[in-house]
Amino acid sequence: MPVSSHSRVGVASVSAAALTFSVLLATGLFAAQPAAAADPAGYQNVRINEVTSSDNDTVELYNAGSTAVDISGWKMSDDSFSPRSFTPSATTIAAGGFITFDSPKGLGDSDKLVIYTAGGAVVDRVEWATDKAKPAMARCGGDGTGAWVTTVKATTFGAANSAGCPSAVPSASQVRINEVASDGSDTVELYNDGTSAVSIGSWKYVDNDTGHSPVSISSSSPSATSIPAGGYLTFDSTIGLGDNDSLFLFDGDGTSIDSVTWADDGAKPSDERCANGTGWFQTSTTATLGSANSCSGGGGGGGQTGHLLGGGGSLTSGCTPEAPSGTGSAPAGTSAWPGGPDVTITDDVCAFTTPTGPEGRDVSGLAFDPANPSVLWAVKNKNWLFKLVKNNGKWIPDPSWSATGKQIRFAGGTGRPDSEGVTVGGNGHIYVTSERDNADNAVPKDTIMEFDPAATGSTLTPVHQWDVTSQFPQLDTGSKDDANLGFEGVGYVPDSWLTANGWIDPLTHAAYNPANYPLHGSGLFFAGLEWDGTLHVYGLNSDGSFTTFGTIATGKASVMDVMFDAGTQRIVATCDNTCGETHTFLKIDAAGTVVPDVTYTNPAVMPVDNLEGFAIAPTSTCVNGFREAVWSDDGIYGFGSASSSDGHALYSGTFPC
Repeated sequence: MPVSSHSRVGVASVSAAALTFSVLLATGLFAAQPAAAADPAGYQNVRINEVTSSDNDTVELYNAGSTAVDISGWKMSDDSFSPRSFTPSATTIAAGGFITFDSPKGLGDSDKLVIYTAGGAVVDRVEWATDKAKPAMARCGGDGTGAWVTTVKATTFGAANSAGCPSAVPSASQVRINEVASDGSDTVELYNDGTSAVSIGSWKYVDNDTGHSPVSISSSSPSATSIPAGGYLTFDSTIGLGDNDSLFLFDGDGTSIDSVTWADDGAKPSDERCANGTGWFQTSTTATLGSANSCSGGGGGGGQTGHLLGGGGSLTSGCTPEAPSGTGSAPAGTSAWPGGPDVTITDDVCAFTTPTGPEGRDVSGLAFDPANPSVLWAVKNKNWLFKLVKNNGKWIPDPSWSATGKQIRFAGGTGRPDSEGVTVGGNGHIYVTSERDNADNAVPKDTIMEFDPAATGSTLTPVHQWDVTSQFPQLDTGSKDDANLGFEGVGYVPDSWLTANGWIDPLTHAAYNPANYPLHGSGLFFAGLEWDGTLHVYGLNSDGSFTTFGTIATGKASVMDVMFDAGTQRIVATCDNTCGETHTFLKIDAAGTVVPDVTYTNPAVMPVDNLEGFAIAPTSTCVNGFREAVWSDDGIYGFGSASSSDGHALYSGTFPC
């Protein structure tokens, strides 16, 4: 087949259920095009985002990239007329921006739309069946990335596609192209990320040669009739797949489902989604057709190094982001992020609005529940605790616990804790740190509070509370800024790890013996002090007293979150932009002392913000050697006001098992 001479980035769409902000690349050459002009930088990031075949036959394009794209000289065609010029509302599409235009010829009730650069490269392609584009057909579940769905209300041309999108994406839209091999077998793997089987016996596919017509999957694989929920289906392409090519998938009506593009040699031995079913495509070292992707490759098929996915939506009143402050450098000897390069925005815009504090802001500590890793606990500074669960790829408040979070109080039901850190104790209770009482924010109140998550009601009061404010006189200066530099994070560390690794008890100068502290439970709590980056170790006793085990240096100027990771057998101290967005993993050395082992930066694609929360999922969730890592943005600032990540607090990536 004809293969484009243009080199293109090998990334593809993420599942609409994951609501990721991915790029559905569709590349190729218009066969009749004369000598090609240079394609503008970033054109692959421009997506057809909405189209209507009624009224003025309007088309909306969306730029999912991080830089503006010049669309001067671009053309369009449908299923009957050759490419011709159109008049856009602007000749440049800003990053995260939209342009619209009316088709120079009418669009039919059942039709196709192809967008070309001035040089003839296919930018994107969408097809629809009879009446599917009335009142409009739009990407639902994320501008530039969501599944194509017929809207049920008025169109949203020139703006985000949230209005008019149905509340539930059809099950067929959960099917994704999951792996492609162009090494001779030209094999395609589909994956059903939905919860019910999908019939695909009449579905079709085509490559990026506009001279080719779509061919049926059943003609390539007669036994391919349906894909079970969570299942795979493979078939060999009968039209061939080139070194630099694309694949488009359509349902039986001819409506677009998914697409992927890869650059020279990008699909050899294969290109696969990482994570399986939802992530970006990268070139693998071993093909895994018909099973979960190995994600054994070293990068995107087109040289892609990492993307921030997801986002979209517009800010609502009262959800003003807070710009980052206090940016500093990373500690010496910092290593690159060891997980995958891609990061997904994984919450709804302005999801954490509450009646107190700056609306939607100030999400701080995060902690996976080790007994139930499908639960992620989060605290918001202004005295709120959230139990989060995954829903269509996003972390949302668990509606069975509280759809809006629960307000927390100090012991006695008074005050408004400046809640910063959260961890899950060995007893399954939730432990939260506070720097001060927001009702009197110039006075420090460094406390650890224990909450029973099974308690009823919309407001929680502590089962126990331990106040250690007197240990930090440097914070009690009458300044609210100093009072705000107390306990920023806390992590529960099991006794079993401390004893197995020979931790020396600073109080006895001998091997730690938990039996010496009969009221402390089954582990100790390591609280991170923002003031100087130290960890303070406590045994929290059931009678309300506590034992202080001393201080540990992390090598950082500050600590914003603390966790114990059983997978790496390390305590993790996280710092935001104050320390270059880094995570220091601490071990117990041969002398029985907790010391820094290695420090990692965030994935390069992450914004440099006040990312105060960090949690790694338990190893029980591992798939193909990776598990989820989650960050929280204290200011929901993302890459800045009006950017695609503006108004979002949670980011998800991958970390090795």
